[in-house]
Amino acid sequence: GSHSPRASPRRPARAMGPKKKEAKEVEDPGKEAREYVNPTPMGQLKSMDEPMQKGYCPHEVEAAWDDWWAEEGYYKGSSDPNDKRPKFSICLPPPNVTGSLHIGHALTVAVQDLLSRWHRMRGFNTLWIPGTDHAGIATQVVVEKKLAREQQLSRHDLGREAFVGKIWEYKAEFHARITKQLRRLGCSLDWSREVFTMDAPRAASVNAAFVRFYDEGLIYRDVRLTNWCCALRSGISDIEVDYIDIEKRTRIAVPGHPKDKTYVFGVIWSFAYKLDGSEDEEVVVATTRPETMLGDTAVAVHPDDPRYKHLHGRHFVHPFNGRKLPLILDSTLVDMNFGTGAVKITPAHDPNDFAAGRRHGLPEITVFTDDGKMAENAGPFAGMMRFDARVEVMVSLKKLGLYRGESDNKMRLGKCSRTADIIEPMLKPQWWVNCTHMAKRAADAVRHGELRITPSEHEKTWYRWLDNIRDWCVSRQLWWGHRIPAYYLKLRGEPAGEVVAATREEALAKAMAKHGCAEAELELTQDEDVLDTWFSSGLFPLSTL
Repeated sequence: GSHSPRASPRRPARAMGPKKKEAKEVEDPGKEAREYVNPTPMGQLKSMDEPMQKGYCPHEVEAAWDDWWAEEGYYKGSSDPNDKRPKFSICLPPPNVTGSLHIGHALTVAVQDLLSRWHRMRGFNTLWIPGTDHAGIATQVVVEKKLAREQQLSRHDLGREAFVGKIWEYKAEFHARITKQLRRLGCSLDWSREVFTMDAPRAASVNAAFVRFYDEGLIYRDVRLTNWCCALRSGISDIEVDYIDIEKRTRIAVPGHPKDKTYVFGVIWSFAYKLDGSEDEEVVVATTRPETMLGDTAVAVHPDDPRYKHLHGRHFVHPFNGRKLPLILDSTLVDMNFGTGAVKITPAHDPNDFAAGRRHGLPEITVFTDDGKMAENAGPFAGMMRFDARVEVMVSLKKLGLYRGESDNKMRLGKCSRTADIIEPMLKPQWWVNCTHMAKRAADAVRHGELRITPSEHEKTWYRWLDNIRDWCVSRQLWWGHRIPAYYLKLRGEPAGEVVAATREEALAKAMAKHGCAEAELELTQDEDVLDTWFSSGLFPLSTL
């Protein structure tokens, strides 16, 4: 059958003759704009004498206007108390100094610029404050990768002061790029009020907030299980953990481990602990993390489980270190209908085990180093990377005849949002914000109609977060950020607690008053940690407006 020319997938034969000139490809579309020289002197009104181009050339049309608007003060908000105009004030959500702005920034600043210009046109005293965010983890990770790539150095090779100096250099470069982009976009920002989340006024507001929250009992220091990123060698908050769902046995590459190796996740392994004083009697436990068994300090069963009634009060023997593991009775943790009804307890590396350990007064034994190796107390596995140890622990259990099988196991695996490292629950002294009361206030505000969330279907997300809030870990074992204003005391050479103060001088005065001693008797050491970026970012509207 025949096809209409429109439907035919074949091209008609081209008539012979001279070839049509091909359109010239533009290799660098931005070259012309970059090389354009603006004829209008900086800050002066643009001349309209030049003939208009046939096509639209944004770089020519937009040139000079932003400089003139800024020079004329059109962007400046008035602080005059006698200015009776209605006020409209917003702060630019500060972009991270980790690179260039992207299309998402262009979208949001266009909306903010529209609102600012519209309010000026309506006669409002309008202020739109520019600023950038130091972006603690994000910036430090970028600079660490840059150092490793270009100089094969780590931050620890440089030391704290030199490394932070490198970050300030990086910040200066990318801050200049970001502000240039904002100006090129024509953002009507009051540049006379530009801020940075680590400038002096912002630092003062962070310290003041920390001291106030500490004095009110909202901030406290405690040794608790932390989301630990071995690549960063730092704790991170719950919101910085990404989760992946693993349906079955899956091999995954892990940062910090050999690049040519992958490791098994999505499997549950079973092994036996032998009863102390018996060759034959044993209890079988199961785990998705065999390497953590090196930190086991007990085996738990349900108090009503008839299978283990005769073992109440007895101990089991750890095969690698000889540690005696008591059989504990815990109806909160153990479901006797699941598996063997016996659960290994690793208080230092699992949230549920940690809670059980605190209920029963169990030792908390950390078996990993900060960078993800097995610690010295890991016996024959000491010094191995943690997932290499996983493999070797199972090999050794098989050799000892204690292996009891394995099967696929659906699981959620936590990964660091910055480094993609597998999160390790670790017991660490950290600073925490008690979120219970403030989360309840925020949830109740929506429930009682004081706050409206649009669209309303997102209310359930609001409640899911706030009704299940956990305390916020705000300390980071990093070098770039606001250093925590806490000082540890030694009185006549002996540890004497801590004081929290905005400055070292205030800390010293508080310590002298607290202990009734002379300055010469005290030694103060400031906490090495820095605050989570969001501590300062959350204060940003208050510290700027």
